[in-house]
Amino acid sequence: MDVMEAIRTRRSVRSYLNKPVEEEILNQVLEAARLAPSANNRQEGRFVAVCDQETRHLLSIAAEGQGFVAEAPVVIACCAAESSHVMSCGQSAYTVDLSIAVDHMTLAATSLGLGTCWIGAFDEDRVREILGIPELVRVVALLALGYPKHASNPRPRKPFTEIVHREKWKA
Repeated sequence: MDVMEAIRTRRSVRSYLNKPVEEEILNQVLEAARLAPSANNRQEGRFVAVCDQETRHLLSIAAEGQGFVAEAPVVIACCAAESSHVMSCGQSAYTVDLSIAVDHMTLAATSLGLGTCWIGAFDEDRVREILGIPELVRVVALLALGYPKHASNPRPRKPFTEIVHREKWKA
């Protein structure tokens, strides 16, 4: 599958088959995160891949009770080892860097026949406690990963002409 096909077919999956993700496949998804660009090539992203059922259940509770988090055979906690670096544009580098890494993982997973769901609704302190993540490390996202139970249709997208401006912003 080429990149554009992965972009077109990627969906947020909230229902997974009870089938483990093979280690080789999981490592390919994690390798996509490792290869993602980062501000000043600082490579501050850290990833905790969780396959243990009880730990995934605890993470689902920390994720506001979203049951599909426990159903996914893998949950990846996407973390920033250092969060004080601010880019010259004023943005915190870690949120941008981790967003790129998570997107790389979602596209890699799609190309490998897996589904993902990017989770931003969770109690960061509770996730840190469950996974033994140091206090100064930020947990930016959780990523549910597994084989989808069902194929899903694309969500509606705004027209190209509504979101793209050329040369200058046009009202």
